[in-house]
Amino acid sequence: MAEQQPSNSYWSANIRLVSICLVIWATVSFGFGIVLRPLLSGISIGGTDLGFWFAQQGSILVFLALIFFYAWRMNNLDSEHGVDEQ
Repeated sequence: MAEQQPSNSYWSANIRLVSICLVIWATVSFGFGIVLRPLLSGISIGGTDLGFWFAQQGSILVFLALIFFYAWRMNNLDSEHGVDEQ
């Protein structure tokens, strides 16, 4: 039973991290790019409105940032729970 508890805390932290990343990704790509686009159309960035920017480039950049954040955070989480690759 002692082996089960660290495993549960590791996977709980892992699922929480994945959930947070998915919520951020959905909010930026679907929320800012589609749902909130009319509200963001008055703000200009790079010669176009902010809603269009999020739909075309912003969501991709946030997705790439989330990939690097997830890899960094999972390396830390792995070493905290003793399941790192060393």
